[in-house]
Amino acid sequence: MIFKNIAIIAHVDHGKTTLVDSMLKQTGSFSANQTPIERVMDSNDLEKERGITIMAKCTSVVWKDTRINIIDTPGHSDFGGEVERILGMVDSVILLVDASEGPMPQTKFVLKKALELNLRPIVVINKVDRQDERADEVHSEVFDLFANLGASDEQLDFPTLFAVGRSGWAVKDLKDERKDLSPLFDLILDHVPNATTIEDKEPALLISMIENDDFLGRIVTGKLYCGNLKTNLPLKAINQSGDLIEQGRVTKIIAFRGISKVPLEEAIAGDIISIAGFSKATVSDVLVGLESNRIIKTTPIDPPTLTMTFSVNDSPFTKQDGTKVTSSAIGERLYKEAEGNVAIKVSKNPNNDAFEVSCRGELQLGVLIETMRREGFEFSISRPKVLFIEKDGKKMEPIEEAIIDVDDAYSGVVMEKMSKRKAEIVEMRPSGVGKTRLVFKVPSRTLIGYQPEFLTDTKGTGIMNRIFHAYEPYKGDIDQQRNGVLVSTEQGEVTAYALDNIEKRGRLFLSPGEQVYTGMIIGEHSRENDLYVNPVKGKQLTNVRAAGKDDAVQLAAPIKHTLETAISYIQDDEMLEVTPKNFRFRKKSLKAKA
Repeated sequence: MIFKNIAIIAHVDHGKTTLVDSMLKQTGSFSANQTPIERVMDSNDLEKERGITIMAKCTSVVWKDTRINIIDTPGHSDFGGEVERILGMVDSVILLVDASEGPMPQTKFVLKKALELNLRPIVVINKVDRQDERADEVHSEVFDLFANLGASDEQLDFPTLFAVGRSGWAVKDLKDERKDLSPLFDLILDHVPNATTIEDKEPALLISMIENDDFLGRIVTGKLYCGNLKTNLPLKAINQSGDLIEQGRVTKIIAFRGISKVPLEEAIAGDIISIAGFSKATVSDVLVGLESNRIIKTTPIDPPTLTMTFSVNDSPFTKQDGTKVTSSAIGERLYKEAEGNVAIKVSKNPNNDAFEVSCRGELQLGVLIETMRREGFEFSISRPKVLFIEKDGKKMEPIEEAIIDVDDAYSGVVMEKMSKRKAEIVEMRPSGVGKTRLVFKVPSRTLIGYQPEFLTDTKGTGIMNRIFHAYEPYKGDIDQQRNGVLVSTEQGEVTAYALDNIEKRGRLFLSPGEQVYTGMIIGEHSRENDLYVNPVKGKQLTNVRAAGKDDAVQLAAPIKHTLETAISYIQDDEMLEVTPKNFRFRKKSLKAKA
């Protein structure tokens, strides 16, 4: 059978997963007794809850006797490492662009990676049924983007389709009949080259993904570049330098067929498959025959730009919620994550039982933290910090490109806030009726904690997308962006009487009846300095009527942070205590102050 391997790449929420759903339905990938599921490729709970793709997923369909392996990739820049390693497995990409929003930061990022690998993309302008669609303008913007990224003449001659993935149709011209996705399937067969293979009888598989199975153990996934692969065949794993990692036998071969994974007795060159039987081989390693030393080169992954410290929870409330609380358990889980996620780096802090986790952005950290919470882990985390480098004796810092879409009325306040964050405006133009698009180059460190403030300033209507741009000379210090906090001096149960007095000093994070401990942050001070308060103090009762009066205290609703806003809220002398049931702000030092 002929194999064609493609990846679907796009900015977040431009419709990748929904398009794959329609491709699966129209090729009969759901059997008669299976109910089609929306966003079937977003398989874990966090992906379904957040409506984003976090991990790359493989599937395949058959069209006119050709098997098309399809990889659905993440659309958020924080998970760019997933995209980068996947592109090495495919022979073309479908670049999906929203017919209204046009090319966005992640569109630029993933397209740049594809062009560098000499792939010839297919462009699909999606969601052309939107009332604010501007498909022709977007088509021109995509061409300009190709040109700006240095596309070759062959790459600039990209075919284009117009589509509505949710409705399951694509056309070459908007005047054509809109019935199904056959124009897309036919274009894949005509435009995408057959899967790249190497003339060699000895098998060679480049590992691009890793996962763990409860029954099969560690499973590696990648493209088989040459040779045939059978179960029980002895292989060895070598790294990109040719060093031996391990030897083993193929205990199971698994192929992606529609929405199912099916076992194979034999795999042939060109296919994307999963293999069980190897415990040490990791991403970028190559599985080859025992007599072979063939190395298949892979694209280097861009380095992380953000780091955070994970440490044991040493608060008085430790072990109340979590079952995995030790340093060894936390470290083992983090190293396991780094093994399968090439965009994450983990190192142990030599001074204490803490671990430095480096990655691409706050969302990636938030997903890792939330996943560990749900697995029963309990730990503390520090404020995220950017990773600086030194070049020619100068301190260099990561700079991001931020594309912000806001209502015209809020563009002024956004420009003012971004200016305070050392941002340089690159572009300002209308982006629709009553809306403005602002493009900035801004230091990554100055955007930490800005998202909640940005949403407040734009009344929840603003949209900010960020992507790593480059390392540039340090832009200088910025003023403190957050007020001080209210810190508890006592441990116990919070009283309404105490909060009634404390509320005059700032905004509260908790309600009467909740438990606090010394050093725990209970709210935000109205001034720049920290204020230590007693939230467990009760009214001295002298008669029954006084008690009734205390019950009548009226408090404003406390501020409830999401995990992402909590991560960005803490300062350098603070930590976030994370448990399966709670997360609490606290000072690093839990000693009470006068």
